[in-house]
Amino acid sequence: MASAKSTAHPQDAPARDAQPQSAGLLGAVPFACAMFDDDGVLRGGNARFAEEFGELPEHSERDALLARLQGEAGAGERPREVRAPHSGRWYALHWGRAEHDGAPVDVLTAVDISERIETLDSHKTRQEKLLFTSRLMSVGEMAATLAHELNQPLAAIMNYLNGSLRLVEQAGGPVQVERALQAARTQAEHAAAVISRVREFVRAREPRRDAHELSKIAETVLELLRLEAERLQLRIDLGLPTNLAPVFADRVMVEQVLLNLVKNAIEAMREIPTARRELRIDARMNLDDQIEVRVSDRGAGLSPAEQDQLFSPFFTTKTDGLGIGLAICRSIIEYHEGRLFFEPREGGGSVFGFTLPRYEART
Repeated sequence: MASAKSTAHPQDAPARDAQPQSAGLLGAVPFACAMFDDDGVLRGGNARFAEEFGELPEHSERDALLARLQGEAGAGERPREVRAPHSGRWYALHWGRAEHDGAPVDVLTAVDISERIETLDSHKTRQEKLLFTSRLMSVGEMAATLAHELNQPLAAIMNYLNGSLRLVEQAGGPVQVERALQAARTQAEHAAAVISRVREFVRAREPRRDAHELSKIAETVLELLRLEAERLQLRIDLGLPTNLAPVFADRVMVEQVLLNLVKNAIEAMREIPTARRELRIDARMNLDDQIEVRVSDRGAGLSPAEQDQLFSPFFTTKTDGLGIGLAICRSIIEYHEGRLFFEPREGGGSVFGFTLPRYEART
């Protein structure tokens, strides 16, 4: 039995420092409980405290223990909820003042709240999945309707273009006209492929993913927008590393996302002086071991209010826009287990980007 003035070292068993009466009181508490003097030295603890925190070398020093436990607190405040690094369990910390052996002590009670934290995390995850599913259903229904409505006129356009090409070839028409018709047919074929994949995407709810080089995806997109960029006298810089790893993605869908972001960037620079019309596409491996693609423009940028609503369905900053482009892009990227993001560009303008998993990481 410990004497009134214990000479035990702080690293000894927590309950050894307590007087019989104090030890009995602490032992009756159903949670981990301990006493620390004003110097922060452990003066007693119950068996539950020894069981749950005794493995930590810092358990006998109040400030060292609080520093070891992972939690957030304001300046000068003690953390209220912490995570024990050795066990991974969460605790709510409650502090009180009492007297031990004629001297004031801090009484710590640590209530295990791991089950509550897990329940909250589970509820949050379920809620996020419900919101995600709801968004996908809305975007999916819209995409299916648009694909159905666009399919027939697009087929007619293809027929007209093919017929026009045959007439030009038979009549030996100007080479420029033939090239223009071939370019138009290429665009129509790409649009048909996109519509076909969107319909399949909505029906199957799972993209067909494989290894693809981002450089080839970017080249396809820039070729589709080359004429528009030349008409606006807009400079496009492509900054893709030659050793960039292949992405695990559905090529047509990622092309559609990149096409939408580049078109938005071009639209954002229509009203600025020609000399400042600069668009850049970069890619890199980020810290999450994913490929990150960034489309940067020198437009007017977005206000804080616009940034808050940017990815909301039907929100648009364009006078003739529907506000569904970014919502569809976000759904596609999330299906690819990536994320779509925005940030202001230093010096003016906007940066839209997305991440995709590496192919090697998924095989």
